[in-house]
Amino acid sequence: MKAKLAAIALTTLVTVNSAYAGGSQEVVLTSQVEWEQLNPARGDKSPQAGTLWGDRKGAVPTGFLAKFADGFSSPPHIHNVTYRAVVISGRIHNDDPDAAEMWMPAGSFWTQPKGEVHITAAKGATNVALVEIDRGPYLVLPPEEAFDSGERPINVDASNIVWVDPPGVTTSANGPKVAYLWGNLEDGQSIGTFVKLPAGFTGKIHSHGSTFRAVVVKGQPQYLGYDVKTLKPGSYFGSKGETVHQISSKAGEESIIYVRTDGKYEVVPVQ
Repeated sequence: MKAKLAAIALTTLVTVNSAYAGGSQEVVLTSQVEWEQLNPARGDKSPQAGTLWGDRKGAVPTGFLAKFADGFSSPPHIHNVTYRAVVISGRIHNDDPDAAEMWMPAGSFWTQPKGEVHITAAKGATNVALVEIDRGPYLVLPPEEAFDSGERPINVDASNIVWVDPPGVTTSANGPKVAYLWGNLEDGQSIGTFVKLPAGFTGKIHSHGSTFRAVVVKGQPQYLGYDVKTLKPGSYFGSKGETVHQISSKAGEESIIYVRTDGKYEVVPVQ
């Protein structure tokens, strides 16, 4: 049930050091992502991949964008590592080769356990997913090498995401929301969430962990640093150490951001 996605390409990082912001920050715009074949062995049929952080070929945590052509369908395969993924655009099906089609739209989330045979397919003019692994290398292997890791796949359609009020924020129908996707809420443990910023939001995301990584899923929020950067879907911003990220949503357009961190963070509107 899950898919194959692979990453690549080192991107140009825009690094910002600011006494006001706190820790060291980095921003990667979608226009800066360098694309290459995800699986060169498939030639022109290969999906494209572009790294946001890390290195999928190394033994390090990695996040990358995977781009699939309309009508793409992979042969059955497995991966040596478990990955998590978020649909950024288009529709993606990732499941057991014999499973009924489940076309996940933008804002959907899935996990693909290592060793499990699956296929990945795409339907749409532009099909992009964020893929992240806790440790590489990320390999695509034949189904004959399948094994049971004890993990089970998860597919969550965007329509089934459960939104709640962030801790410490006054409950408001028009305020920011969060959705918990995976991980442990205890301090120092890794966790993955969605953050929804309402249209016209202006405020900050205050990260208290040692590592904070965020990828825009929906909308075009603005990142407010030394200059203003418009973050289109697939854009990334992150930081090391305690950091304040200043961010806003455009009027008339909400934003959804995938956040992976190893500590608590707060979404604080400007009053």
